[in-house]
Amino acid sequence: MNRPARRAFLVVHVTASASWLGLTLGLLGLAVTASTTGSAATAEASVRAMRLFADVLLLPLAFLTLLSGVLLAVGTPWGLARHRWVWTKFWLTLAATPATAFALRPGLHSAMSALAADGVPPGPGDLLPGPVVSLCAYVFMTAISVLKPWGLTRRGRHHRTTARPPARRPAEPASGTR
Repeated sequence: MNRPARRAFLVVHVTASASWLGLTLGLLGLAVTASTTGSAATAEASVRAMRLFADVLLLPLAFLTLLSGVLLAVGTPWGLARHRWVWTKFWLTLAATPATAFALRPGLHSAMSALAADGVPPGPGDLLPGPVVSLCAYVFMTAISVLKPWGLTRRGRHHRTTARPPARRPAEPASGTR
């Protein structure tokens, strides 16, 4: 991948990832508000906002983060499976994307349905687990992106040894006197 393309994908990836993290932080704030308020109207507005954000923004950001990350990994020397931190981020993002689609969003829809049916605001156990787990995962992925811990995978070590040209021995100085 040439430098301008790599930089463009990097900007897209960082922006999408930061947006996903920020959106999840916003969902957590709304969940805390819905769970702790004494006002049914405030709880309903918070859950409606959570559902709207989850339906409109979460999945596109998740897919954009996953796609841009994979393109960056395979198009740069980092590789997808060469460094443990990249490999860990890939699998966490791959797990978080369907969790968003099949756990977080349906949970918000059922909380909204329950709130509309009986008017009882959802409890902390109904709304908080999804955003808390997501936020922890995204902060962890951000930290390993910055720190780049753990070194190479077995595949990365193999690639590094096979990709290098054989080491040349330095030329010996000419012996002899004049």
